[in-house]
Amino acid sequence: MTYCPNCGAQVEGRFCGKCGAPVAAAGPTPAAGPVPPPAQPPPAYNAYAAAPAPVAAAGMQENVAGALCYLVGLITGILFLVLQPYNQNPRIRFHAFQSIFFHVAWIIFWIGLTIISFAMPFGLHLIMTLFHLVILLGGFILWLLLMWKAYNNEKLVLPIIGPIAEQQAGKGVPVA
Repeated sequence: MTYCPNCGAQVEGRFCGKCGAPVAAAGPTPAAGPVPPPAQPPPAYNAYAAAPAPVAAAGMQENVAGALCYLVGLITGILFLVLQPYNQNPRIRFHAFQSIFFHVAWIIFWIGLTIISFAMPFGLHLIMTLFHLVILLGGFILWLLLMWKAYNNEKLVLPIIGPIAEQQAGKGVPVA
């Protein structure tokens, strides 16, 4: 009987049917006995690899949840801070807090620009409207960038609100 030197399975022919490794024409001598299967990784490694992350066990990957925090701003940010397995993950908490702070800052900035725009005379009001559109486009691109980075498991920390979001995310959630 011939055994595969790679996986230890019984082989009939020149190639292993299980792993596809080539097998020498002459099998092992009867005195040598069958080739033992390769050593298995330690049990702790198998247990770690088989156990899904708590967020993934809930049905959503961590990167998807992080990106969805930015989708509707305040609503999804608060939603992910309230929902159970997600509010215990520091990375998702960071994205949720940053989403909330970004959208609150964006709303305040937009209101301020609108007030300044209406206070301007007509000629400057037109220029301010164009400036307003450029700022709006920049905010939209930043919003898309935040979602993209979160989806790719990258952390984009915004200049002022990012450190505040990191601080809030690091406080954790009291377990009831």
